[in-house]
Amino acid sequence: MSKEHPDKPSESLVQELLSERRALKVTVERLRLELADAQTTAGGPDPRLRELQQEIERLRYQLASARAEAGLAREERDELRVGIERALERLTEP
Repeated sequence: MSKEHPDKPSESLVQELLSERRALKVTVERLRLELADAQTTAGGPDPRLRELQQEIERLRYQLASARAEAGLAREERDELRVGIERALERLTEP
């Protein structure tokens, strides 16, 4: 046997390991890119944010309307109270 035969399996092994190393480097780089992409998209605003902001605005408007109605009801109540007091005063006058 010549010396070339024992070297061939080791060369084949080296080539195989180099090929595996290249494949792993490609995989690592792909995963780094995926991670960077995931981090940029995960850091963005929640897709429900706009919907929730609209809901908040709707509820604020509803609250303001309810407060305005309550204010009008208080004014009406006060006017009615004054009217009742005047009517009672007239009834109790001789």
